[in-house]
Amino acid sequence: METVVGVFAHVDAGKTTLSEQLLYRGGTLRRAGRVDSGDTCLDHDVIERSRGITVFADEAAFTACGLPFRLIDTPGHADFSGEMERSIWAVDCAVLVVSCVEGVQAHTETVWRLLRQNDVPVVFFLNKTDLPTADAAGTLAAVRARLGADVLACGPDFCAADIGEALAEELAARDETLMEDYLVRGYDAQAARERGAALVRAGLVCPAVVGAALNGTGVDTLLNVLAAFCAAPQEEAGDALFRARVYKVRHEKNGGRIVFLKVLAGRLRPKENVACPEKGGTAYYKVNGLRAYSGGKSAPLAEAGPGTLCAAAGLGRVMPGDVVGVDARPGMPPALRPLLSAQVLAGPELPPRRLLELLREVEDEEPLLGVEFSEELQRVNVQVMGEVQLEVLQAVLRERYGAEVSFGPCGVLYRETIANAVVGCGHFEPLRHYAEVHLRLSPGAPGSGITFDSECHTDVLAQNWQNLIRTHVLEKSHRGVLTGAPLTDVRVTLLAGRAHLKHTEGGDFRQAVYRAVRQGLMQAESVLLEPWYSFTAEADAALAGRILSDIPRMGGRYEAPVTGRNGRVAVTGTCPVAQMQAYARELTALGKGRTQLSLAFEAYHPCTPAQQQYLAEQTGYDPERDVENTPDSVFCSHGAGYPVKWNEAPAQMHIQLK
Repeated sequence: METVVGVFAHVDAGKTTLSEQLLYRGGTLRRAGRVDSGDTCLDHDVIERSRGITVFADEAAFTACGLPFRLIDTPGHADFSGEMERSIWAVDCAVLVVSCVEGVQAHTETVWRLLRQNDVPVVFFLNKTDLPTADAAGTLAAVRARLGADVLACGPDFCAADIGEALAEELAARDETLMEDYLVRGYDAQAARERGAALVRAGLVCPAVVGAALNGTGVDTLLNVLAAFCAAPQEEAGDALFRARVYKVRHEKNGGRIVFLKVLAGRLRPKENVACPEKGGTAYYKVNGLRAYSGGKSAPLAEAGPGTLCAAAGLGRVMPGDVVGVDARPGMPPALRPLLSAQVLAGPELPPRRLLELLREVEDEEPLLGVEFSEELQRVNVQVMGEVQLEVLQAVLRERYGAEVSFGPCGVLYRETIANAVVGCGHFEPLRHYAEVHLRLSPGAPGSGITFDSECHTDVLAQNWQNLIRTHVLEKSHRGVLTGAPLTDVRVTLLAGRAHLKHTEGGDFRQAVYRAVRQGLMQAESVLLEPWYSFTAEADAALAGRILSDIPRMGGRYEAPVTGRNGRVAVTGTCPVAQMQAYARELTALGKGRTQLSLAFEAYHPCTPAQQQYLAEQTGYDPERDVENTPDSVFCSHGAGYPVKWNEAPAQMHIQLK
């Protein structure tokens, strides 16, 4: 049974170089490729090789101490965090690479947080110790302090078969079971290794290896650590029903759609029918082909068992995160979200409808792209993490489709929430249709998105209708009423609802739910939220004063500066995306290339009242003229439906709440 290892890092920490070394020393490659030579096994796409960064997660098999592993090399650039997050869904453990020159950076913290949220065991590789400015001890201390990781340092003499008594004592100090066994029976190599593996898998301990991937230092130690603490059990479940998780979607040159799966249980073979989640239920699709991929190459696969990564053709429109097979269900939304939006510009040879078609196919692979089309303006917009992602999107459209595009200026993606609880109601009753819904909207926890619960008894509204209401609440990106920005951090509670024995269809509740949400928002105290970055700025001491004065000017906050052993000053803090978006170029110009700015999404925070008023006026959004998101209801009289304005609708509702 293979163990899937994901390699993660902040950009330029040496992640792909380490991946190449693992494949070389793990018996897959005859020699390790180099990023600067453009001959790496995993960064094989022409766009990746031209830019020298990982854009698309790719995989290959290797062995560690005779045990089978499969490696996923993930993007390190923050602009491609969506691809990185989707890879987390496929891995059994992670190697988090931290440069001993730059130390723990903003994106390092983002990756660490996502790995913790997904309960993925972590091994640290502290890289670049071959460089004169490297500070391994300081980096190890920063990992412990900034990430809060309980690090177990594994030296060059670490062996998978016998981890050594000194390391066993360190583990025993963290585990009562191992301590009691050690005090009674003394050192037992097998017991120490097995108990250490249990602690690592539980996320209680994180092994750390110090080395230099470029010359292979520490790589053999890392392989031993993976074999000792991270290897999956080799016995496989025999009779379990098939279940797998989708972690990636790709389109072949012939237009075929390939779905990448991590098999969680059971076995999958070509020509078998697989249950897949679809809106409103489950559908069955036949697997037209099954393949195993490695470094851009693929081979037919006769069978995929537990723990296997495979690619299947023919599985409908399933998306990353979905579970297929037994217990098929849609995936939870990703934790990361784009922060910027830009208009896609194309010449007359690429009409808006054709441009939209191409972007929809790219969006199928990168769901966070959030392609939007305005029928009225014939305008296409995309959502991105940053400007580098726009440059890559431009290259993808050119390479795949021969389509030349450019982009308008990047704008910040604001969001809206509410500051008070309100009750919204929606009624939808054109002829031979009927649904009524009453919802309480209340402020949710920051970062919680839209959540749903019910206080409606099934004697009032049957459970199947309540389930449908929940689906309609969560399926849509609801718009706020201040600027039309996406709604977030709102708790929606079903209070009451009504259906008709003959005339209610599923779509009726969709209309009633959407109108109830909007009707509630029209009464609420709306709050505009803006995204903030967490940042780490590094520069020579002479520039530190300038940086410390720039941050408050941009509305940001910072912690006490830290001076490294090399004399450079590191400043960490948080700042609004709108202000810091262009600061990287400004800082580079000031430092003449010797500065570095690391950015990662931190959170959404409320705008100031003056800023909120200004942005609302600039947007000019009128919620009552947004016909696609109306707050009004539809009632029926004398065999015909008629609209009722949102502020008059409550008096006509068939359910009157006390």
